[in-house]
Amino acid sequence: MNRDIVTCLILGGGRGTRLFPLTAQRSKPAVPIAGKYRLIDIPISNCIYSGLNRMYVLTQFNSLSLHRHITNTYKFDAFGGGFVEILAAQQTMENQEWYQGTADAVRQNLSLLEHDPADLILILSGDQLYRMDFRDMIRVHRETRATATIAALPVDEQEATACGIMQIQPDGQVHNFVEKPKTREALDAVRTEPEALERIGLAAGSRPYLASMGIYLFDRQVLIDLLSRIEADDFGKGVFPAAIADPSCRVQIYPFDGYWEDIGTIGAFHRANIELTRTDAPFDFAANNQNIYTRPRHLSPSKITGATLTDVLIADGAAIGKGCVLERSVIGLRSQIGAGVTIRNSYVMGADVFEGEKRIRENQREGRPNIGVGDGSVIENAIIDKNARIGRGVKILNRDRVQESDDHGLFVIRDGVVVVPKFAIIPDGTEI
Repeated sequence: MNRDIVTCLILGGGRGTRLFPLTAQRSKPAVPIAGKYRLIDIPISNCIYSGLNRMYVLTQFNSLSLHRHITNTYKFDAFGGGFVEILAAQQTMENQEWYQGTADAVRQNLSLLEHDPADLILILSGDQLYRMDFRDMIRVHRETRATATIAALPVDEQEATACGIMQIQPDGQVHNFVEKPKTREALDAVRTEPEALERIGLAAGSRPYLASMGIYLFDRQVLIDLLSRIEADDFGKGVFPAAIADPSCRVQIYPFDGYWEDIGTIGAFHRANIELTRTDAPFDFAANNQNIYTRPRHLSPSKITGATLTDVLIADGAAIGKGCVLERSVIGLRSQIGAGVTIRNSYVMGADVFEGEKRIRENQREGRPNIGVGDGSVIENAIIDKNARIGRGVKILNRDRVQESDDHGLFVIRDGVVVVPKFAIIPDGTEI
């Protein structure tokens, strides 16, 4: 049997406002995760494991660091035909608009797909944390003779209001798709009975709703035809409801019940990173021989001097000073943590470079903290972005448990998490 040629489109998303300020100077897929990776590494690694090596990344905002990361990380054999290429939004004679949504982003690249040799187009999100073998999804797509297949995850009622929810027939064919149902009537209309979920291999329990994971597989020509005649900007809001109503289309679900986290907000991003430090972490970057890949860096081993560590991930090139107490935290590449520092429930992303002696003397002359965390500082429930300078004796505690705030200049608070932006300077003795 001939093997399908599959081209993968990884959507980089919009401005990433819900992840601001982490997206102030980078696109969402370029946001660092787990100390040494970037979000884009997740879908690309899943594709590589699945034997899929034809990938385009569609982006339009702050794509410089993403382009640099991809160029320095993913190099395929010249004879294998594999590639990872950036497709940045651009003005053309036919279209002078930015990407208006998920479907519009693909539509603006239809000229590429029309001449692509692929049989199937796999559409992925660039800001999710999960592990999947897409070969199994392709198998289901072919066995059910689907023209479009949507990866589906069972969720509870609270989660359902933020997702695209599907109803299915006994054979797994989708007959209803509602984007983010909010009312009781709308939720009841897309609820799936537990027996139906069990029939497709899902143990529903208290999760009677089938949510779209934003992972779609299309027959190439069907995708081109749909986007050519349907003007909707998003797959969930417009394309899939129209496809389901079209007798010539068969929209199928691919049931999935593993770990999946949509990294769409600061709260979700912080939680996902902190959960990685648990002994029973729900996601392992090196599990089951299905590694998540990233840029190889030739850094020295991390150096730890008389510190107490409990449930901590530490990336390469870090230095942790004497008397530090680190708990439930992620410490990123090249992080410099001074003596007597306490860090709890936090993600310190680290730095892009090491500061040499000359730069450190210059910092001293100008009264500027070094990149990293200064002696005696206390950081709890926070995200410290790359190249931030946290002075000595700084306390980042959010004692008043503020949930949302952006009036301070030096930091913002989102979902109760204090976020210190990239390159920010927090002077000695500051209390947050």
